[in-house]
Amino acid sequence: MRKRFAAALAVVLIVGGCGADNSESAAEPPDHVTYATGFGAVGRDAFIWVARDKGYFQDANIEIDIQKGAGNVPNLTMLKSGQAQFAAMDFSGAEVLAGTDKFTDWRAVAAVHQQTLVSIMTTAGTGITKPTDLTGKTIATAKGSVSELLFPAYAKKAGFDAAKVKIQGTQPTALNGLMATGQVDAVSTFLLSKKALESASKKPVTVMPYSDYLKNLYGNVIVTRAQLLNADRDLVRRFTEAALKGLAYSLEHPDEAAAILNKAEPTAAIPAAVGEIQAMKPYSEPLGKLNQQRVADGIAELSSAGLMPPGLTPDKVADFSFVP
Repeated sequence: MRKRFAAALAVVLIVGGCGADNSESAAEPPDHVTYATGFGAVGRDAFIWVARDKGYFQDANIEIDIQKGAGNVPNLTMLKSGQAQFAAMDFSGAEVLAGTDKFTDWRAVAAVHQQTLVSIMTTAGTGITKPTDLTGKTIATAKGSVSELLFPAYAKKAGFDAAKVKIQGTQPTALNGLMATGQVDAVSTFLLSKKALESASKKPVTVMPYSDYLKNLYGNVIVTRAQLLNADRDLVRRFTEAALKGLAYSLEHPDEAAAILNKAEPTAAIPAAVGEIQAMKPYSEPLGKLNQQRVADGIAELSSAGLMPPGLTPDKVADFSFVP
């Protein structure tokens, strides 16, 4: 694994070339950009603080302001209004928003997670070991989240009736507590939270990833405004390369990455952040890569599940030129 990530980082460095290291670019004033994290300050977003702390953005002649995001709709609203130039968000949820003409002026430029990380998690003693066991059960999920959005598609593919499952919408921070105290039978959330649920419940946790059935959906991606792509592709390239260097370093040094995150955002507990970063590793290769055919197949999955009408094409949600 370490060799593969070293190779991936080498590709990012080579693609960057000399770029911002030459004397001409160094003399130019830095570009100021604002970036919104996927959601708050948690392990899966630590890489952006790492990229800033390690000087990768400075080397790219970029001065970055990191804002804690609040999910797809708030982040896309920030992009649309010009309050942010870049953001992380769940690709599937953003695609549905684009496919239903709610937010269209954005493009993904790199993948953080090569598969959707949404899952169903439950603890020992609930009698739930497979998706069909969810019939007649109560599942808590963040209200309005991509977990809730994708659940009918997951149920259809997994062979049970979503209408026979009670979905209880709640705040994301309440999920583990509800599960640990037995108030619900399962939770639908990111599989990176497994260790946190184990700690809260003091029980073994069973994880049922949505990706077992929805195989072509990406997880978090880095997006930018379509206008910025047209106006300054060089800035987008430099930003993407710096962010991916931070991602590669974080995956190889999860303890250090968690410490950097905690130093910038003290509410981010180091053990939880380390757990999330370690759990990301299997889902982050090839580093940053967005495959056009997979995006097309993912769009088809979302459309066939009835989440959006047909017609959305990959070029309307992604630019594939920034990661080779």
